[in-house]
Amino acid sequence: MDTNFASIITIGDELLIGQVIDTNSAWMAQELNKIGIPVKHRIAVGDTWDDIWNALDEESKHASIILITGGLGPTSDDITKPLLCKYFGGKLITDEKTLAHVQNIFINILKRPMLDVNIKQAEVPDVCTVLRNDKGTAPGMLFEKNGKLFISLPGVPHEMKWIMSNVVLPMLPTKFKTTNIAHRTLLTAGIGESFLADLVKNEEAALPPFIKLAYLPNSGMVRLRLTASGDDKEQLTTALNSHFASFKERVREYLVIDEDLPIEAVVAKLLKQTKTTVSTAESCTGGYIAHLITTMPGASTYFKGSVVSYDNSIKNKVLHVPKNTLETVGAVSEETVRIMAESVREIMETDYSIAVSGIMGPDGGTSEKPVGMVWIAVAKKGATITKRFDFRHSRERNIQLTAINALNMLRITICG
Repeated sequence: MDTNFASIITIGDELLIGQVIDTNSAWMAQELNKIGIPVKHRIAVGDTWDDIWNALDEESKHASIILITGGLGPTSDDITKPLLCKYFGGKLITDEKTLAHVQNIFINILKRPMLDVNIKQAEVPDVCTVLRNDKGTAPGMLFEKNGKLFISLPGVPHEMKWIMSNVVLPMLPTKFKTTNIAHRTLLTAGIGESFLADLVKNEEAALPPFIKLAYLPNSGMVRLRLTASGDDKEQLTTALNSHFASFKERVREYLVIDEDLPIEAVVAKLLKQTKTTVSTAESCTGGYIAHLITTMPGASTYFKGSVVSYDNSIKNKVLHVPKNTLETVGAVSEETVRIMAESVREIMETDYSIAVSGIMGPDGGTSEKPVGMVWIAVAKKGATITKRFDFRHSRERNIQLTAINALNMLRITICG
Protein backbone atom coordinates (compact mmCIF):
# COMPACT_ATOMS: atom_id res chain seq x y z
CA MET A 1 0.00 0.00 0.00
CA ASP A 2 1.24 3.46 -0.87
CA THR A 3 1.94 5.54 2.21
CA ASN A 4 0.39 8.72 0.87
CA PHE A 5 -3.27 7.69 0.50
CA ALA A 6 -5.89 9.58 2.50
CA SER A 7 -9.43 8.70 3.57
CA ILE A 8 -12.06 11.22 4.61
CA ILE A 9 -14.78 10.42 7.14
CA THR A 10 -17.62 12.92 7.57
CA ILE A 11 -19.82 12.51 10.63
CA GLY A 12 -23.44 13.56 11.15
CA ASP A 13 -26.96 12.18 10.87
CA GLU A 14 -27.85 15.33 8.93
CA LEU A 15 -25.58 14.16 6.12
CA LEU A 16 -27.22 10.76 5.86
CA ILE A 17 -30.78 12.10 5.69
CA GLY A 18 -29.84 14.75 3.14
CA GLN A 19 -30.60 17.70 5.39
CA VAL A 20 -27.07 19.01 4.88
CA ILE A 21 -25.00 18.53 1.73
CA ASP A 22 -21.44 17.35 2.39
CA THR A 23 -19.23 19.98 0.80
CA ASN A 24 -16.39 19.42 3.28
CA SER A 25 -15.04 16.18 1.84
CA ALA A 26 -15.16 17.52 -1.73
CA TRP A 27 -13.10 20.56 -0.77
CA MET A 28 -10.66 18.50 1.29
CA ALA A 29 -10.14 16.02 -1.55
CA GLN A 30 -9.38 18.86 -3.98
CA GLU A 31 -6.83 20.40 -1.65
CA LEU A 32 -5.15 17.08 -0.84
CA ASN A 33 -4.92 16.35 -4.54
CA LYS A 34 -3.12 19.64 -5.11
CA ILE A 35 -0.29 18.64 -2.75
CA GLY A 36 0.04 15.14 -4.23
CA ILE A 37 -1.98 13.09 -1.74
CA PRO A 38 -4.66 10.98 -3.46
CA VAL A 39 -7.90 10.27 -1.61
CA LYS A 40 -8.68 6.55 -1.42
CA HIS A 41 -12.16 6.73 0.13
CA ARG A 42 -14.75 9.32 1.15
CA ILE A 43 -17.47 8.04 3.48
CA ALA A 44 -20.23 9.51 5.64
CA VAL A 45 -21.44 7.98 8.90
CA GLY A 46 -24.11 8.98 11.38
CA ASP A 47 -23.73 10.07 14.98
CA THR A 48 -23.45 6.46 16.11
CA TRP A 49 -20.58 5.24 18.29
CA ASP A 50 -20.13 1.85 16.60
CA ASP A 51 -20.33 3.28 13.08
CA ILE A 52 -17.66 5.89 13.76
CA TRP A 53 -15.43 3.37 15.53
CA ASN A 54 -15.75 0.84 12.69
CA ALA A 55 -15.06 3.55 10.10
CA LEU A 56 -11.80 4.44 11.84
CA ASP A 57 -10.77 0.78 11.89
CA GLU A 58 -11.71 0.16 8.28
CA GLU A 59 -10.19 3.32 6.76
CA SER A 60 -6.89 2.82 8.57
CA LYS A 61 -6.56 -0.42 6.56
CA HIS A 62 -6.61 1.52 3.29
CA ALA A 63 -4.93 4.83 4.06
CA SER A 64 -2.19 6.34 6.15
CA ILE A 65 -3.97 9.68 6.60
CA ILE A 66 -7.49 9.59 8.00
CA LEU A 67 -9.29 12.93 8.10
CA ILE A 68 -12.47 13.25 10.17
CA THR A 69 -14.92 16.17 10.20
CA GLY A 70 -17.93 16.75 12.43
CA GLY A 71 -19.17 15.83 15.86
CA LEU A 72 -16.91 18.22 17.82
CA GLY A 73 -19.56 20.61 19.13
CA PRO A 74 -20.47 21.28 22.78
CA THR A 75 -23.83 19.47 22.82
CA SER A 76 -24.69 15.93 23.95
CA ASP A 77 -25.07 14.57 20.41
CA ASP A 78 -21.45 15.42 19.56
CA ILE A 79 -19.70 12.16 20.41
CA THR A 80 -16.56 12.31 18.29
CA LYS A 81 -14.28 13.73 20.99
CA PRO A 82 -15.07 11.17 23.75
CA LEU A 83 -14.93 8.39 21.15
CA LEU A 84 -11.48 9.46 19.96
CA CYS A 85 -10.36 9.66 23.55
CA LYS A 86 -11.30 6.01 24.11
CA TYR A 87 -10.10 4.87 20.65
CA PHE A 88 -6.59 6.20 21.27
CA GLY A 89 -6.47 5.31 24.98
CA GLY A 90 -6.43 8.77 26.52
CA LYS A 91 -8.42 10.90 28.95
CA LEU A 92 -10.02 14.31 28.50
CA ILE A 93 -8.11 17.28 29.86
CA THR A 94 -8.54 21.02 29.54
CA ASP A 95 -6.15 22.60 27.06
CA GLU A 96 -5.30 25.98 28.57
CA LYS A 97 -4.47 27.69 25.27
CA THR A 98 -7.77 26.59 23.77
CA LEU A 99 -9.64 27.70 26.89
CA ALA A 100 -8.06 31.16 26.70
CA HIS A 101 -9.02 31.32 23.01
CA VAL A 102 -12.64 30.36 23.76
CA GLN A 103 -12.84 32.89 26.61
CA ASN A 104 -11.55 35.63 24.34
CA ILE A 105 -14.21 34.86 21.73
CA PHE A 106 -17.07 35.00 24.23
CA ILE A 107 -15.87 37.88 26.40
CA ASN A 108 -14.20 40.22 23.90
CA ILE A 109 -15.82 39.36 20.56
CA LEU A 110 -19.30 37.99 21.20
CA LYS A 111 -19.62 39.85 24.53
CA ARG A 112 -21.66 36.99 25.95
CA PRO A 113 -21.23 34.96 29.13
CA MET A 114 -19.67 31.51 28.78
CA LEU A 115 -21.71 28.44 29.67
CA ASP A 116 -20.33 25.14 30.93
CA VAL A 117 -20.87 23.61 27.48
CA ASN A 118 -18.67 26.31 25.97
CA ILE A 119 -15.89 25.55 28.43
CA LYS A 120 -16.08 21.90 27.36
CA GLN A 121 -14.89 23.00 23.92
CA ALA A 122 -11.42 23.35 25.46
CA GLU A 123 -11.38 19.69 26.56
CA VAL A 124 -9.20 17.43 24.42
CA PRO A 125 -7.75 13.92 24.75
CA ASP A 126 -4.35 14.06 26.43
CA VAL A 127 -2.92 11.83 23.67
CA CYS A 128 -3.55 14.30 20.84
CA THR A 129 -1.72 17.26 19.40
CA VAL A 130 -4.05 20.26 19.47
CA LEU A 131 -4.51 22.07 16.15
CA ARG A 132 -5.48 25.68 16.72
CA ASN A 133 -8.71 27.00 15.27
CA ASP A 134 -8.60 30.77 14.82
CA LYS A 135 -12.09 30.80 13.27
CA GLY A 136 -14.06 29.01 15.99
CA THR A 137 -14.11 27.39 19.41
CA ALA A 138 -13.57 23.70 18.59
CA PRO A 139 -9.87 22.89 18.03
CA GLY A 140 -8.63 20.28 15.61
CA MET A 141 -6.88 17.22 17.00
CA LEU A 142 -4.07 15.08 15.61
CA PHE A 143 -3.44 11.47 16.68
CA GLU A 144 -0.85 8.91 15.60
CA LYS A 145 -1.35 5.14 15.79
CA ASN A 146 0.60 2.34 14.11
CA GLY A 147 2.24 4.79 11.76
CA LYS A 148 -1.11 6.23 10.67
CA LEU A 149 -2.17 9.85 11.11
CA PHE A 150 -5.71 10.64 12.29
CA ILE A 151 -6.83 14.27 12.06
CA SER A 152 -10.15 15.35 13.56
CA LEU A 153 -11.58 18.69 12.42
CA PRO A 154 -14.75 20.71 13.10
CA GLY A 155 -17.64 20.18 10.72
CA VAL A 156 -18.28 23.92 10.27
CA PRO A 157 -16.88 24.51 6.76
CA HIS A 158 -15.05 27.80 7.28
CA GLU A 159 -13.44 26.49 10.49
CA MET A 160 -12.38 23.23 8.85
CA LYS A 161 -10.94 25.09 5.86
CA TRP A 162 -8.91 27.42 8.06
CA ILE A 163 -7.29 24.56 10.01
CA MET A 164 -6.66 22.57 6.83
CA SER A 165 -5.15 25.53 4.96
CA ASN A 166 -3.03 26.90 7.78
CA VAL A 167 -2.04 23.80 9.75
CA VAL A 168 -2.78 20.45 8.11
CA LEU A 169 -1.88 20.93 4.44
CA PRO A 170 1.52 22.54 5.16
CA MET A 171 2.31 19.74 7.64
CA LEU A 172 1.40 16.62 5.62
CA PRO A 173 4.25 16.78 3.03
CA THR A 174 6.75 16.87 5.90
CA LYS A 175 5.43 13.53 7.20
CA PHE A 176 4.48 11.59 4.07
CA LYS A 177 5.84 10.97 0.61
CA THR A 178 3.71 12.76 -1.98
CA THR A 179 3.36 12.16 -5.70
CA ASN A 180 3.08 14.49 -8.67
CA ILE A 181 -0.53 14.87 -9.80
CA ALA A 182 -1.55 17.12 -12.68
CA HIS A 183 -4.92 17.77 -14.33
CA ARG A 184 -5.84 19.38 -17.64
CA THR A 185 -9.46 20.02 -18.56
CA LEU A 186 -11.40 20.79 -21.73
CA LEU A 187 -14.93 22.20 -21.48
CA THR A 188 -17.15 21.27 -24.42
CA ALA A 189 -20.69 22.20 -25.48
CA GLY A 190 -23.03 21.08 -28.23
CA ILE A 191 -22.09 17.39 -28.13
CA GLY A 192 -23.31 14.58 -25.87
CA GLU A 193 -21.07 12.37 -23.76
CA SER A 194 -21.41 9.25 -25.94
CA PHE A 195 -20.74 11.17 -29.17
CA LEU A 196 -17.77 12.87 -27.53
CA ALA A 197 -16.38 9.50 -26.43
CA ASP A 198 -16.64 8.23 -29.99
CA LEU A 199 -14.97 11.37 -31.30
CA VAL A 200 -11.88 11.00 -29.07
CA LYS A 201 -11.61 7.19 -29.04
CA ASN A 202 -8.28 7.18 -30.90
CA GLU A 203 -6.76 9.78 -28.59
CA GLU A 204 -8.00 7.83 -25.56
CA ALA A 205 -6.50 4.59 -26.87
CA ALA A 206 -3.12 6.34 -27.24
CA LEU A 207 -2.92 7.39 -23.58
CA PRO A 208 -0.08 5.88 -21.52
CA PRO A 209 -0.97 4.04 -18.27
CA PHE A 210 -0.07 7.02 -16.07
CA ILE A 211 -2.63 9.32 -17.77
CA LYS A 212 -6.33 8.71 -17.20
CA LEU A 213 -9.31 10.27 -18.97
CA ALA A 214 -12.58 11.20 -17.26
CA TYR A 215 -15.86 12.37 -18.81
CA LEU A 216 -17.70 14.85 -16.57
CA PRO A 217 -21.13 15.79 -17.99
CA ASN A 218 -23.14 18.53 -16.30
CA SER A 219 -25.88 20.98 -17.34
CA GLY A 220 -25.65 20.46 -21.08
CA MET A 221 -21.85 20.54 -21.19
CA VAL A 222 -19.18 17.87 -20.90
CA ARG A 223 -15.74 18.28 -19.37
CA LEU A 224 -12.87 16.08 -20.51
CA ARG A 225 -10.27 15.78 -17.77
CA LEU A 226 -6.84 14.27 -18.24
CA THR A 227 -5.09 13.29 -15.00
CA ALA A 228 -1.43 12.30 -14.88
CA SER A 229 0.40 10.98 -11.84
CA GLY A 230 3.95 9.77 -11.23
CA ASP A 231 7.33 10.47 -9.70
CA ASP A 232 9.05 12.07 -12.71
CA LYS A 233 7.45 15.50 -12.87
CA GLU A 234 9.18 16.59 -16.09
CA GLN A 235 8.23 13.43 -17.98
CA LEU A 236 4.69 13.63 -16.64
CA THR A 237 4.22 17.26 -17.68
CA THR A 238 5.66 16.74 -21.17
CA ALA A 239 3.44 13.72 -21.86
CA LEU A 240 0.32 15.34 -20.41
CA ASN A 241 0.76 18.51 -22.49
CA SER A 242 1.28 16.48 -25.66
CA HIS A 243 -1.82 14.32 -25.22
CA PHE A 244 -3.88 17.29 -24.07
CA ALA A 245 -3.01 19.11 -27.30
CA SER A 246 -4.23 16.10 -29.31
CA PHE A 247 -7.55 16.02 -27.47
CA LYS A 248 -7.94 19.79 -27.83
CA GLU A 249 -7.45 19.63 -31.58
CA ARG A 250 -9.93 16.76 -31.91
CA VAL A 251 -12.76 18.57 -30.04
CA ARG A 252 -12.01 22.05 -31.39
CA GLU A 253 -15.45 22.34 -33.03
CA TYR A 254 -17.12 21.93 -29.62
CA LEU A 255 -14.50 23.57 -27.41
CA VAL A 256 -15.62 26.24 -24.94
CA ILE A 257 -12.33 26.67 -23.08
CA ASP A 258 -9.21 24.66 -22.29
CA GLU A 259 -9.41 25.37 -18.56
CA ASP A 260 -11.42 23.90 -15.70
CA LEU A 261 -13.86 26.79 -15.47
CA PRO A 262 -17.67 26.99 -15.30
CA ILE A 263 -19.40 28.82 -18.15
CA GLU A 264 -20.02 31.92 -16.00
CA ALA A 265 -16.26 32.22 -15.42
CA VAL A 266 -15.61 31.80 -19.13
CA VAL A 267 -18.04 34.62 -19.92
CA ALA A 268 -16.53 36.79 -17.18
CA LYS A 269 -13.09 36.30 -18.66
CA LEU A 270 -14.28 37.26 -22.16
CA LEU A 271 -16.15 40.36 -20.97
CA LYS A 272 -13.10 41.55 -19.05
CA GLN A 273 -10.77 40.91 -21.98
CA THR A 274 -13.02 42.78 -24.43
CA LYS A 275 -13.91 45.48 -21.89
CA THR A 276 -17.59 45.04 -22.69
CA THR A 277 -20.75 44.90 -20.58
CA VAL A 278 -23.89 42.78 -20.32
CA SER A 279 -27.40 42.97 -18.88
CA THR A 280 -30.20 40.42 -18.57
CA ALA A 281 -33.97 40.31 -18.96
CA GLU A 282 -35.24 37.16 -17.27
CA SER A 283 -38.67 35.66 -17.05
CA CYS A 284 -38.58 31.90 -16.42
CA THR A 285 -35.19 31.90 -14.66
CA GLY A 286 -36.23 34.54 -12.13
CA GLY A 287 -32.80 36.18 -11.92
CA TYR A 288 -30.73 32.99 -11.89
CA ILE A 289 -28.60 34.10 -14.85
CA ALA A 290 -27.79 37.36 -13.09
CA HIS A 291 -26.96 35.34 -9.98
CA LEU A 292 -24.45 33.19 -11.88
CA ILE A 293 -22.86 36.25 -13.45
CA THR A 294 -22.47 38.02 -10.12
CA THR A 295 -20.90 35.02 -8.38
CA MET A 296 -17.74 35.93 -10.28
CA PRO A 297 -15.29 38.36 -8.64
CA GLY A 298 -15.16 41.72 -10.42
CA ALA A 299 -18.65 41.33 -11.95
CA SER A 300 -19.35 45.00 -11.30
CA THR A 301 -16.98 45.91 -14.13
CA TYR A 302 -19.05 44.14 -16.80
CA PHE A 303 -22.55 43.49 -15.40
CA LYS A 304 -24.93 46.45 -15.16
CA GLY A 305 -28.18 44.90 -14.02
CA SER A 306 -31.25 42.78 -14.72
CA VAL A 307 -34.98 43.09 -15.21
CA VAL A 308 -36.82 40.09 -13.80
CA SER A 309 -39.98 40.38 -15.86
CA TYR A 310 -41.85 37.39 -14.49
CA ASP A 311 -45.25 38.93 -15.11
CA ASN A 312 -46.39 40.00 -18.57
CA SER A 313 -47.23 43.47 -17.30
CA ILE A 314 -43.52 44.04 -16.56
CA LYS A 315 -42.57 42.76 -20.01
CA ASN A 316 -44.94 45.35 -21.40
CA LYS A 317 -44.38 48.36 -19.12
CA VAL A 318 -40.63 48.01 -18.50
CA LEU A 319 -39.31 46.09 -21.49
CA HIS A 320 -41.77 47.52 -24.03
CA VAL A 321 -43.05 44.19 -25.35
CA PRO A 322 -46.33 45.23 -27.07
CA LYS A 323 -49.54 43.88 -25.58
CA ASN A 324 -50.52 42.66 -29.02
CA THR A 325 -47.36 40.51 -29.17
CA LEU A 326 -48.05 39.01 -25.76
CA GLU A 327 -51.68 38.32 -26.68
CA THR A 328 -51.01 36.78 -30.09
CA VAL A 329 -47.71 34.84 -29.93
CA GLY A 330 -47.37 34.86 -26.14
CA ALA A 331 -44.61 35.45 -23.63
CA VAL A 332 -42.78 32.27 -24.61
CA SER A 333 -41.96 33.19 -28.18
CA GLU A 334 -39.11 34.30 -30.40
CA GLU A 335 -40.68 37.73 -30.91
CA THR A 336 -41.01 38.38 -27.17
CA VAL A 337 -37.46 37.42 -26.17
CA ARG A 338 -36.06 39.40 -29.09
CA ILE A 339 -37.80 42.57 -27.87
CA MET A 340 -36.86 41.82 -24.26
CA ALA A 341 -33.18 41.50 -25.15
CA GLU A 342 -33.07 44.60 -27.31
CA SER A 343 -35.01 46.69 -24.78
CA VAL A 344 -32.91 45.74 -21.75
CA ARG A 345 -29.69 46.39 -23.69
CA GLU A 346 -30.95 49.86 -24.52
CA ILE A 347 -32.24 50.55 -21.00
CA MET A 348 -29.03 49.37 -19.31
CA GLU A 349 -26.77 50.80 -22.03
CA THR A 350 -24.73 47.60 -22.33
CA ASP A 351 -22.79 46.04 -25.20
CA TYR A 352 -24.65 42.74 -24.88
CA SER A 353 -27.85 41.48 -23.32
CA ILE A 354 -29.52 38.15 -22.62
CA ALA A 355 -33.26 37.49 -22.53
CA VAL A 356 -35.08 34.27 -21.63
CA SER A 357 -38.71 33.18 -21.47
CA GLY A 358 -40.00 29.65 -21.06
CA ILE A 359 -42.15 27.11 -19.24
CA MET A 360 -40.22 25.54 -16.39
CA GLY A 361 -42.92 23.17 -15.13
CA PRO A 362 -44.00 20.92 -13.68
CA ASP A 363 -47.29 22.32 -15.03
CA GLY A 364 -48.29 25.20 -17.31
CA GLY A 365 -47.40 23.52 -20.58
CA THR A 366 -49.64 22.92 -23.60
CA SER A 367 -49.37 20.78 -26.73
CA GLU A 368 -48.07 23.82 -28.64
CA LYS A 369 -45.79 25.00 -25.83
CA PRO A 370 -44.79 22.00 -23.66
CA VAL A 371 -43.01 22.13 -20.31
CA GLY A 372 -39.33 22.76 -20.92
CA MET A 373 -39.81 24.91 -24.02
CA VAL A 374 -37.57 27.98 -23.76
CA TRP A 375 -36.67 30.86 -26.05
CA ILE A 376 -33.32 32.59 -25.53
CA ALA A 377 -32.10 35.77 -27.20
CA VAL A 378 -28.72 37.48 -27.11
CA ALA A 379 -28.50 41.02 -28.46
CA LYS A 380 -25.63 43.26 -29.46
CA LYS A 381 -25.56 46.46 -31.48
CA GLY A 382 -27.15 45.79 -34.83
CA ALA A 383 -27.86 42.08 -34.32
CA THR A 384 -29.91 39.73 -32.16
CA ILE A 385 -29.69 35.94 -32.24
CA THR A 386 -32.50 33.72 -30.95
CA LYS A 387 -32.82 30.01 -30.33
CA ARG A 388 -35.49 27.64 -29.08
CA PHE A 389 -34.67 24.87 -26.60
CA ASP A 390 -36.79 21.95 -25.39
CA PHE A 391 -35.44 20.63 -22.09
CA ARG A 392 -38.38 18.77 -20.50
CA HIS A 393 -36.69 17.92 -17.22
CA SER A 394 -37.50 18.94 -13.63
CA ARG A 395 -38.17 22.60 -12.88
CA GLU A 396 -34.79 23.08 -11.21
CA ARG A 397 -32.95 21.33 -14.03
CA ASN A 398 -34.80 23.36 -16.68
CA ILE A 399 -33.79 26.62 -14.98
CA GLN A 400 -30.15 25.52 -14.78
CA LEU A 401 -30.05 24.41 -18.41
CA THR A 402 -31.66 27.65 -19.56
CA ALA A 403 -29.05 29.73 -17.75
CA ILE A 404 -26.10 27.64 -18.94
CA ASN A 405 -27.24 27.72 -22.57
CA ALA A 406 -27.97 31.45 -22.41
CA LEU A 407 -24.46 32.16 -21.13
CA ASN A 408 -22.99 29.92 -23.82
CA MET A 409 -24.94 31.81 -26.49
CA LEU A 410 -23.45 35.00 -25.08
CA ARG A 411 -19.97 33.45 -25.26
CA ILE A 412 -20.49 32.51 -28.91
CA THR A 413 -21.73 36.04 -29.69
CA ILE A 414 -18.73 37.69 -28.02
CA CYS A 415 -16.34 35.36 -29.86
CA GLY A 416 -18.01 36.17 -33.15
